[in-house]
Amino acid sequence: MLESSLGASTPASLAPVVRVAAVALAVAATATAAQFTVVLPFTAVPFTLTPLVVILAGAVLGSRLGAASQVAYLAAGVAGLQVFAPSLVLPPGAGRLLGPTGGYLLAYPMAAFAAGYLAERGWDRSIVRASVALLAGLAVIYMGGFAWLSRFVPTFGAALAQGIAPFIVADLAKVAIAALLLPRAARFLRQ
Repeated sequence: MLESSLGASTPASLAPVVRVAAVALAVAATATAAQFTVVLPFTAVPFTLTPLVVILAGAVLGSRLGAASQVAYLAAGVAGLQVFAPSLVLPPGAGRLLGPTGGYLLAYPMAAFAAGYLAERGWDRSIVRASVALLAGLAVIYMGGFAWLSRFVPTFGAALAQGIAPFIVADLAKVAIAALLLPRAARFLRQ
């Protein structure tokens, strides 16, 4: 979305600067969202606002820049910056990607890409279609997280109970809020 809107209205010399700034802003927003964490006593997976920012970054920035922002976010965490959700039980830095929540984190670039890909094809222009684009990104996060978490818990049911079930209602509410905002953001960026 941002990728396609930069061409017509931004001078060629300024476009790369705007892209870098947009990616940096998305990294900062993702890192900030990760700090709003609620630890659930029955799972290693914390509740955060990060999935909302990840799918919005993809939908607003477009598939390539959205994915790039999440790759940069992961790189910052691997480098040791305190961008991941605070935790007393999860490993810091690169170890976080190998721990029980690593699948969610590693799915972020793909989720941003999926939401951005649909947004680039007009799925950001109405609330219903924006909901589908954002849900597609959320589904990618859930699939990556569930697949990885399944390696750390004894059963399929335990992975569902610890990695998906506690988060569905809140994540659907986040998607609904984002879907209300996305068509307006799309119109603003196209102008």
